[in-house]
Amino acid sequence: MKIFKGDASYLLLVFIILLFALGIVFSIYTFRSNPVNDALSANRVINVLFVIEENKKPVSTYVLMYYPSTRRAAIFDIPGNLGLLLSRINRVDRIDRVYDPSSAANPGRLSGYENEIERLLGIDINFSIVLTKENLVSIVDLLEGVEIFIPSPVSRIDVTPGREEIILFPSGVTVLDGDKASLYATYSLSDEDSEMSMVRRQRFFLGLINRQIQMNERLNNPSMAKMYYSFFKSTMNRRTLQLLFNEFVYIDTDRTNIQPVGGNLREVSGQMLIIPHWDGNLIKEIVRQTLGTLTREIEDHLIERTLTVEVLNGTAITGLAGRTAEMLRSFGYDVISTGNADRNSYDSTVVIHRSGDEGMVKAFAEVIRCRNIRSEVLANDGDDDLNNLNVEYKADITLLIGRNFNGRYVTGN
Repeated sequence: MKIFKGDASYLLLVFIILLFALGIVFSIYTFRSNPVNDALSANRVINVLFVIEENKKPVSTYVLMYYPSTRRAAIFDIPGNLGLLLSRINRVDRIDRVYDPSSAANPGRLSGYENEIERLLGIDINFSIVLTKENLVSIVDLLEGVEIFIPSPVSRIDVTPGREEIILFPSGVTVLDGDKASLYATYSLSDEDSEMSMVRRQRFFLGLINRQIQMNERLNNPSMAKMYYSFFKSTMNRRTLQLLFNEFVYIDTDRTNIQPVGGNLREVSGQMLIIPHWDGNLIKEIVRQTLGTLTREIEDHLIERTLTVEVLNGTAITGLAGRTAEMLRSFGYDVISTGNADRNSYDSTVVIHRSGDEGMVKAFAEVIRCRNIRSEVLANDGDDDLNNLNVEYKADITLLIGRNFNGRYVTGN
């Protein structure tokens, strides 16, 4: 059979068109089946586990929760010495005991560490990202440094005779290069307060997220993106990881809090562990309220803010105001003062509010299941004495604890 040149050209054209069509179909399928796009189209909160790792052990662990519709985020800090009954080893131990860095290379599979965090917080983790100490150097250098605030200088003493003190990190606003950032995020000192160490690492993590947001446009350059995202160990491929970080550009880090998972410090089997409050039920409730805050639509003319709280102990139970304040801070409230009420014989707990935002006050009262809410919003009628009294109010809310408060909830309202 004789094939003319015209026929061959026609067949080649048809072949090219078919390849082009298949490419479009494949691209559309890939785009639609991408897990980040699936999460965005489903309009659900995206939960991402971040681990900063040194010598195959987690130095810092954070769960970032992000809701695309409102573009709000919250972060939970998971201490490594959090004490849980670990299902994998069937005993109470540090949560990082079950950390397995090799699992991050297995897409779609959760490690025992991730499973325990999911169980602790009562959520599903959608994605996990691991930053090793070595790769953190390259990541920060590609970002041209990370800016953080260091409240007081950090130094070390060289024990060599005749050598002077070396300042590692000066105080004030500082831009850390890769080596300095890696050291700042992972070092530990025996005399450093554990809470200060936690705050320091939280400050660095927020600085890292903020710098990535600032550099996002440059990071979308194909050659830059290929290099940058290769330094992250993740269950996601590079394209999916890039899509996720492109979504994070909308996060306002100045309004994003990091809440540590708190508890009571106890000695278990010769080691000091943080045992979560109320058998872990408190942190689950905090997470549920946080998710409600992230997903709640707020009108443009309303400004989100954190309520300030004063806690007064109206009972004879010593230390109840302080313990209650710690619990409320776990929910993200700004407890600015604690103390004793004018007497210790109050039967009923009352929430006294002056904020004018009844919705936020009701949400606060629901945390402790208190239905006894009283308003003390004073009107400005030109009376100077009354105006001065308004100025003296220390908080948006005063929580006056009565005998019907059991340390967590109000009973028998």
